[in-house]
Amino acid sequence: MPQWNETTVREKIRDYILRELVRDPDYPLADDEGIITGGLMDSFALADFAVFVEQEFGVYIPDPDLTVEKMDTLNQMVARVLRG
Repeated sequence: MPQWNETTVREKIRDYILRELVRDPDYPLADDEGIITGGLMDSFALADFAVFVEQEFGVYIPDPDLTVEKMDTLNQMVARVLRG
């Protein structure tokens, strides 16, 4: 598995969220913005996100980690992927 740095992970996740979920590549997504609580993605999109992370980064995220409390912001998502 390649060693991902925080900047690369953040860019790839941000791009995925804006392109696939928000469908607005120019949306100004803040690192600490509530993505789920803000209505930008729902629980189904979170499952799709988990599949994306596994395919893109080789990191499996178990269902108990796919919650609003643990995955609501870009910062949380990036940290979870970097933890592996």
